[in-house]
Amino acid sequence: MHHVIIGAGPAGVTAAETIRKHRGGDRITLLGDEAAPPYSRMAIPYYLEGDIAETGTYLRAAAGHYDDLGIDLRQARVGSLDAGAKILKLDGGDELAFDRLLIATGASPIRPPIEGLDLAGVQTCWTLADAREIAKRAEPGASVVLVGAGFIGSIILQALVAKGVQLTVVEMGDRMVPRMLDEAAGTMLKRWCEDKGVRVLTGTTVKAIAKPEAAKPAAPQPEPGFFARLLGRRQPEPAAPPAPVDETLKVTLDNGETMAAKLVVIAAGVRPNIGFLQASGLELGAGVSVDDHLRASAPDIYAAGDVAEARDLSSGQFDVLAIQPVAVEHGHIAALNMAGNPTPHRGSLNMNVLDTIGLVSSSFGSWMGIEGGDRGQLLDEAGWRYLRLEFDGDRLIGGQAVGLTEHVGMMRGLIQTGLRLGAWKDRLIKAPERLTEAYVATAQGIK
Repeated sequence: MHHVIIGAGPAGVTAAETIRKHRGGDRITLLGDEAAPPYSRMAIPYYLEGDIAETGTYLRAAAGHYDDLGIDLRQARVGSLDAGAKILKLDGGDELAFDRLLIATGASPIRPPIEGLDLAGVQTCWTLADAREIAKRAEPGASVVLVGAGFIGSIILQALVAKGVQLTVVEMGDRMVPRMLDEAAGTMLKRWCEDKGVRVLTGTTVKAIAKPEAAKPAAPQPEPGFFARLLGRRQPEPAAPPAPVDETLKVTLDNGETMAAKLVVIAAGVRPNIGFLQASGLELGAGVSVDDHLRASAPDIYAAGDVAEARDLSSGQFDVLAIQPVAVEHGHIAALNMAGNPTPHRGSLNMNVLDTIGLVSSSFGSWMGIEGGDRGQLLDEAGWRYLRLEFDGDRLIGGQAVGLTEHVGMMRGLIQTGLRLGAWKDRLIKAPERLTEAYVATAQGIK
């Protein structure tokens, strides 16, 4: 049997290894569209900071890892899928047949409608190639504009600050990380960044990016003729050398302000890579629609990771959760099913943890709450502490924290297990900081 996996990120690599573990004699082909070995995008900021070498981003460090497992790792881009015929058409004209297919193509950066995105010095931060270009320009003291203060933008922010640049962040939302933190938490994070010397502009968008024009060189003067030289006329002064090209960019905001930047980093979010599937016959939503075994709508085809519209454990609905732990979980479960070991996917927990210049923020599950639900809240502006807990009945279904790392594991555990809190619910509404006590008591069956 031939298993083909499109996408050599965490989901794809995990799937290939899992299939090999359970199907020793099957053929496995892993397709990646980058020249680099399979790597983790979440490790790129550490590479930018200089904490790790480029090889430190690789998902598997051992030389010959994929060959040793009998996994055929190829660099190829898929142009289209014929789901009925079970054939992939690759860019360049080649075709690849499969018996079972995993779509793990991940996501790509969104390009906002800003004039000048294709100029040199304007860069996304999604691939190792992107990181190399950023590293060239993000020198200590360089003026850098970061467009977007979402989850990805805030990870990049940390790396840029570590490199010592003069950073301005432009976020169109009313707070930082608006899809992870509420107004109180997101505003606290903004104040923290400003306190550390980062300029943060919320409720603002970049209108255009332009390259200043280089000064034109002076027109050359004509060379004196023979008789003019014979009569001793003065030789013309040599033309002045052209002015050096200004490498800075001019960034114009929607409020009319302009600023100069050596580097502009675009972090406006990502969207699933499903464009090549439009004529495949597969059911598509925000990503590839799958069932509770991560099967797509055609036989023997599965999806995993950032491209899969799978079940969200907190809401029970199907959605795209573009985070690496979910990708790894998806890859493992999809591979078990592809290998003939039926394994249901009960849902993945929406979770995000950020370390922003030393202030840790996190959110889990339905952190925004539900209609009719109850809430406990602790806010300590001066101490940079915030804790919010969301309840459905006596179950904790979501939460977020800023500056309170000791509560993160307990919060996640209670949300993921769905344990009933009994009387502890009312105690937590009054004093959310007692979360650790509630976790221990509930786990021991003490209500």
